[in-house]
Formats: sequence, structure tokens, C-alpha cells
Amino acid sequence: MPVQISIQGRDLSVTPKLREYVEKKVSKLDHYLPSLTEARIDLAEVASARSAMDRHVAQITVHGPGLVLRAEERKDDLFTAVDAVMEKMHRQIERYKGKHMRGRGNGAGVGAVAPAEEEAGETPADEPDTIVRRKRFTLTPMNEVEALEQMRLLGHDEFFVFYNGETSRINVLYRRRDGHFGLIDPEVG
Repeated sequence: MPVQISIQGRDLSVTPKLREYVEKKVSKLDHYLPSLTEARIDLAEVASARSAMDRHVAQITVHGPGLVLRAEERKDDLFTAVDAVMEKMHRQIERYKGKHMRGRGNGAGVGAVAPAEEEAGETPADEPDTIVRRKRFTLTPMNEVEALEQMRLLGHDEFFVFYNGETSRINVLYRRRDGHFGLIDPEVG
């Protein structure tokens, strides 16, 4: 089954040449991981980037059963950014396959977090102590090891919220200043 491809442009128009180039690159992903069902590519031009070398952003998010992988790259040229993000995604897929296809008795994948649905708020961002963004997502039960792995695969550096299937509670996995990880396991008082 071919991967369903969605290409979005933010602050730039996606030309037919660019769309064809991206579709050609992304359509090859199912050769690496046949279970992929969907790929979303977000392309952006950031005029306020500190460096001209980081002006063009390509981000790809792929979905499969029990799987969400995300990669982002910034380059001075959009085509170069697409090439770089595809290389990064290939490495993530290889790492995922290495961990899940070898030595996992039942072949079960890691539970995945559904893509966030952003809700625009009416609150001005200028005011201090206001919530300027809200995210909603579906939690899939997983254990601590799977949550740590999913955190790394998604590229979340600071924290990861997950539903712990072993304790039936929501936990937060976070990176400590010393580089190790901590786990918040709240209890209702």
C-alpha cells in the first residue's frame, strides 16, 4: 500500500517542481518500512532566522501502526533541507527497525502518540502568565522503556507525557540537568 503524502507550505508557496521533488523522495520511504501509512511534510521559510543557513525548514512526520517518527532540518536551500530531512528520517527508520524487528518476540511496536491538534487561543501573547497554545493528543498505553524510546524517536529533548500501562496512570518522563532521565508519577491527593 503506498504512503499517503501530504505537503504543506508555511510562508511559502509549494511549486509543482518542489511538490514533485518531495513526493519522489517521500514515496521511497515505504521501501524502508512497508508498514508506513502516512507522511506529512511541512516546508517553511523563516525570515527571522538568525542565520541565512537556517532559513528554509523541512519537517517530516510519518505514521504507521503503533509508530510516529519525526525529523526536521534547516538549510539555506529548500531542496537541500528536503534532502537532509530525508537522510535523517532514513536513519530514524533504520534505528527503529533495528530495535523492533530484531529480538522482539511478538513483533509488537511501541505505542504511539497521535499528532497534536492545536487550538488557537483568543489570548494575546503579550500578557504575562497567559496560555498561548494548547495541545490535545491521544495517549496509548506503554511502559517506561517504550516511553523513553518514543521520546527519543520523536526528538522530544525535554519531556514526554505518556499513559503508563503498568500503573494505569499518566506519567511525565523528563531529562534532568545531569543528562539522565527522571519520571514524574503524580498521585491524586
